Amino acid sequence: MTKKPNLKTLAQAAGVSVPTASQVMRGTGRISEETRKKVLKAAERLHYVPDGRAASMRSGEKREIGMLIHRISNPFNAEVISGVSDHLEGYGYLVSVLDSRDDVKHQKRNLEAFIRSSRGGLIWVPAHETPKTTIEMLRTHSIPTVTFLRESKFGKFDHVGLENSDATYTATRHLISLGHTNIAYFGGEPHSDVRQERILGYQTALEEAQIDKSIIWDAPDNKLSGVTALNELLTKYPKTTALVCNGDMIALGACFALQKIGKTPGKEISIIGFDDVQDAALATPALTTISTKPYKLGTLLAKTILDRIIDPFQQSKSSKVSTKLILRNTTGKPA
Repeated sequence: MTKKPNLKTLAQAAGVSVPTASQVMRGTGRISEETRKKVLKAAERLHYVPDGRAASMRSGEKREIGMLIHRISNPFNAEVISGVSDHLEGYGYLVSVLDSRDDVKHQKRNLEAFIRSSRGGLIWVPAHETPKTTIEMLRTHSIPTVTFLRESKFGKFDHVGLENSDATYTATRHLISLGHTNIAYFGGEPHSDVRQERILGYQTALEEAQIDKSIIWDAPDNKLSGVTALNELLTKYPKTTALVCNGDMIALGACFALQKIGKTPGKEISIIGFDDVQDAALATPALTTISTKPYKLGTLLAKTILDRIIDPFQQSKSSKVSTKLILRNTTGKPA
């Protein structure tokens, strides 16, 4: 087995001192261009990679950010992660992502793993019913933290969220303006605070239009669930003509369910998603949805955690990002 190169072997291969090799790899000091090229060529030949842990111990800087979310497989999360990673990479940070699956026990193990590996900051979607002890653990270890989508009930952190209620209010009002009165809120888990905010916007729009019948249908936010749940919904409420969906994935599943029975989304039943992931615009028919710009959300999360790392004692701040209804082909007047 080839022995892993270290700073000493790099210096020997380049014919320079260890401090000179170290300065070249860190981009510091007054080093001639000839010497710099010599060290970098030796590093490439040896496949030398600086030991980040040792550098962190020397400088006190921790150049890795932990990100803890739910359902990495959801395209919305994938686009947010890309935004976070791309922005932080430009500042020399590495992002590691774990999936808590919205489970407090799993979340605790994930957070403990981040603490053991000395992450420099945390971007975190708190799991449902996160206990106070978890907040106390983060406070004890003084980890710069930004919560995403859900705020913590027991501690004040920087937060990036969405104007959920306004978004679904706008979506529901649009369906009402088209002439729909049998509108269901479709998808999401009952315990989700974010979903409750979205349902509030939906119900407010119905009440303003004096529509006294609301239908709230629970279902996991994925395509397969959208297929099965729509069939169940229409069996119980066959007069439903429109859906305000908790996410794009379940909305796309509902569109597929309609197509399987020979119906066209936007004609027999109107459907509005939530998030505007890339698949929404590429679907056939293209999905009308609420755009959250997930990649830009990720960039905002990255900027917020960097601000907290730079000034750990600044007052906590909360950003609620507005959304936009994107009209495509899955909405229209009732059949």
